[in-house]
Formats: sequence, C-alpha cells, structure tokens
Amino acid sequence: MRKKTAFRAIFTIALGVGLVGCNNSKNYKNSSRATGWDINSKDGGFQYDTDYEEQEPAPGLVFIEGGTFTMGQVQDDVMHDWNNTPTQQHIQSFYMDETEVTNRMYLEYLDWLKRVFPPSEQNYRNIYYGAVPDTLVWRNRLGYNETMVNNYLRHPAYAEYPVVGVSWVQAAEFSKWRTDRVNERQLVEAGYISEETLYKSEAGATFSTETYINAPSRVYGGNTEMTQSGKKSQKLLDDNTSTQTDADGNTVTTSSGKNQYAQRKDGVLYPEYRLPTEAEWEYAALGLVGIRDYNIYRGRKKYPWDGRYTRSGDLRKQGDQLANFKQGAGDYGGIAGWSDDGADITAPVMSYEANDFGLYDMAGNVAEWVADVYRPIVDDEFNDFNYYRGNVYTENAINEDGTVEIVSADNIQYDTLSTGRVVARNLPGEIAQKPITEDETYMRTNFSKSDNRDFRDGDKSSSRYYQPFQDIDDSSKRMYNSPNFDRIAIGDTTQAKPKYDDKERTTLISDDVRVYKGGSWRDRAYWLDPAQRRFFPQDMATDYIGFRNAMSKVGAKSMDDVKRAKND
Repeated sequence: MRKKTAFRAIFTIALGVGLVGCNNSKNYKNSSRATGWDINSKDGGFQYDTDYEEQEPAPGLVFIEGGTFTMGQVQDDVMHDWNNTPTQQHIQSFYMDETEVTNRMYLEYLDWLKRVFPPSEQNYRNIYYGAVPDTLVWRNRLGYNETMVNNYLRHPAYAEYPVVGVSWVQAAEFSKWRTDRVNERQLVEAGYISEETLYKSEAGATFSTETYINAPSRVYGGNTEMTQSGKKSQKLLDDNTSTQTDADGNTVTTSSGKNQYAQRKDGVLYPEYRLPTEAEWEYAALGLVGIRDYNIYRGRKKYPWDGRYTRSGDLRKQGDQLANFKQGAGDYGGIAGWSDDGADITAPVMSYEANDFGLYDMAGNVAEWVADVYRPIVDDEFNDFNYYRGNVYTENAINEDGTVEIVSADNIQYDTLSTGRVVARNLPGEIAQKPITEDETYMRTNFSKSDNRDFRDGDKSSSRYYQPFQDIDDSSKRMYNSPNFDRIAIGDTTQAKPKYDDKERTTLISDDVRVYKGGSWRDRAYWLDPAQRRFFPQDMATDYIGFRNAMSKVGAKSMDDVKRAKND
C-alpha cells in the first residue's frame, strides 16, 4: 500500500509540473511564433501591429453580440403569406446603427456629391440627381401632403427624422460613400493624411478605401502629396530615406522600404458600412441579449420590447405607446394629449425607448431596407450561419500592364432603373469591378458563378419546368415569371424611357426585389413583429421605408473575450 501511495504522489507531482510547464509558454508578442525572428525590429523585417486592441464601434454604430435565435415566427400567420416559417439561425457579432439614417445624415451625402461632382457639369449631373430621394412619395391623390413634399427632406425641423423616399439602390450607394468618408477620417486621425485633405476632394481626386488598400499611390487622382502630408506619413518618409553620392558624383535617395501607407494589417481601416442582412436585422430587433426565458429563446418574443402589448406597463409611463404605428382606421397617433403616440407621420429618431441592444425604432416609425433578395422560403437546409440571399461576387478589373483599373469621368457606370431614373453605380477614383467568370471558379466547391441571387430557388436548374434543352430565352417557364423591364436611355438626361413588358406575368418576385422589415407609421401593430417580412422593388421608394447601416465585427465574438484574453 505504501509503495502504491508513494507512486501516486510522485505521478501527481510530475503531472503538476508538466501542466505548469504547458501554461508558461513563451510570449511571442514581439517575436515570430513561426521563425523566432524579431517583429517590428528597427533593422527592417516584418512589420505588424502587435498592440492592436480591438475594433471600436465606428461612428453611429452600437455593438450587437452574435448568437443563435429562432428566425421567423411560431404565432398565427393572419396574412397567410407563409413566408416566415421558423428556422434556427446563428449570427456572428456585428455593429448596427443606433438609429435609422436621418435626413441630416443623408443631406451630408448629397452636399458632398454636389460639391465634388457638380451637377452643372454634364459628365456628373446624373451622380447627384440619381442620389436625391424621391420627395413625391408623399403625394396622395385624395390627401394634402404638399408640406412634406416641399419640406420633409431639407427643412431643419425634420433634420432628425428618418430619411424616406430612398430606394434600396440609393441606400446601398450611400453605404459605400459612408465607408470611404469614415476611413478617410480614420487615416487623418492616425496621421497618414492631413486634415486639410478631407475638404480638398475633386471630381478626379477622391478617396476610395479599396483604391487606397490596393493602389494607395492612385487615390486622390494620383496626387501623392495629399497622402504623404500627414504627420505619420511625412515622418516615415523622413526617417526611411537617406541621401548618398554615387561614384559619378550624382545624388541618390534610397529608402529602407517601410511603407508610408496604412494597410489592413495596421488595423486602422474599418470594414465596410452596408445594409444589414435580414437575419441580422431580425436578430438585432428582437434583442434577446437581456432575456434568458426558454419560450422567448424559442421564438415567442413578439416585439423588440418585453411583453405582448404596444403600451407601456411601467407605472411611471403606464399607457404610453412604445412605437410609432397606425393604431386603427383613420388613427395614426391617438387622441391628442397624454395618450397620443407623439407622431402622425414619422417621429424624430430616439423618440421611443431603445431595445436591449440599445437600438431605437426597430419597430414602427419607418420600415427598413435590408440587404437580402426576397424569396418566400429561407433555405436553412443549405445554410444556417450568417444567412443571406443576394451574393454577387466581383473582382477588381486589371489593365493590360497589371495595374488596377481606376474609374474616371469617362467610364462611370450608370444604371437606368425601371422607374426611368439614371443612377451612378461607381464613382471616379474607385476601382472598376467585373464579374467572376466560371473559369476562375474551376474546381471550387463553395461557389461556381458570380451572381448567386437565385441559387437553389428561381434559377433554371431548380425550376419545376426545367428541361435541359429548353430555350433559355423562353421566360414563360421560369419559376418566378416576373415582369421584365427593358431600359432605353435617352441621351445624357436624368431620365430614361422604360420599355414596358406586354407579356402575361404571374408574380412580382424577381432578383431585383428586396426584403424590408419592421412596421412603419403607416402600418398596423401586426407588422411591428420583427419576424414579419415584405418585399419591394429595389429601384422604387415610398414614404414609409428608410434604412440603417450595419458593419461586420472582426476579431473576438464579444468584448468579454477580449478582456479575458488580456487578463490571461
């Protein structure tokens, strides 16, 4: 017995020593775990930001910690749409706008376009006019709404109201613009660009995030003085260059090779602003982070707030409406006084309490565009992680000399929408994009073509009437036999004449209709349920659909993970 006990004691001590040794691994913060070489040494070598903290929320955004949830509803479907069958989905952490994009935010975008691309110049007039919201959405043939037509967008009284009259296409273009302006400011604060540069953009000399990453010397129209006038850039230029005299007496300037431009590995630039996916929007609206009730977790939470009613049960605010919506026939706010919801049309953002994620107006006020192409069924059998329908993969266009192709005033891409409006889909200074070809996806298992909007639903191979040798131009056999609008451009005007489709059609569903979520000031309480989903053509606008932006989170899933890693 004593021998066995002694053996066990020795074994336990040895095991403990082994475990301690495993935990005391070498700190590789400033040296390479791969080679042992020093990182960021003064003598050159690999340069990497080893002091990166974690992605901070970009302007306007709040953190949404990801997780699993029941997308769709398990309650009665009184509309009989049968388009929100419950599915279990998992969402990665991301950031989302605290409020809807307001009129003032959108006017900043319009002001920038007007200043940089003057509509008085023929080459640029469609850039500005294509971005202006449709203020005529307020008109009603049996109602007087001219006050909103003339004032809602631009009058300071409506500055903090959500922007409306914006199509999905316009919302997507705003998101791209916002990405570039925020990252341009990031580079100023990090010392790579001087602050004066922010206000010197010209039509042929603008900043684009992707251009800066892929061809930094070609941003601002190739004016390197603008990118090298920042404190950090100038210091790098001064520290890393030296002047020598060669054998012939000529002065030669050499460089140590360090880059005066910020790169992705520096952690300075934010990911893109974009429209949230439908799954992200619904997950954020539910705000399950503050609740751990089993029934709610399984999809039985009805609104972004706790409870099953639209009025507050708080003793201090008892009876107050929790959202801006249509309460009944001819009732858009209630009887004037304490029981009124405070708005007859839209309301200023933050007029009602935020949900548990800190997001305002995720029910009511305005419905909101999301990124997804609409289909009646969410195909969770194929994917239940970051679900999204609408992927169109592109790549940078490359010139014959191997450089990226930069968009100029002569090759701006315009789209003529079904409404006749002409919209710019890229701006001078951006990198031109082209579809990915099947040759480039050869032997790939995860995707095989550029446009995946109709994947497993609506493409010819998944159609009920598909025949291998059927005429591909015969649209009468398509699963989604939607109207086809041919666009006929008219010179350089801001309008184009559409060619009407005279064939018999059976559905409005196509690859050009997008999902919008949430109720609005025009909707009854039924639509306040985050699970409800509707669709609208992506190039049309209304007086009750707005939008907000989202941004993917890089790094750890939650802020607690970052804190734990630092403590360890």
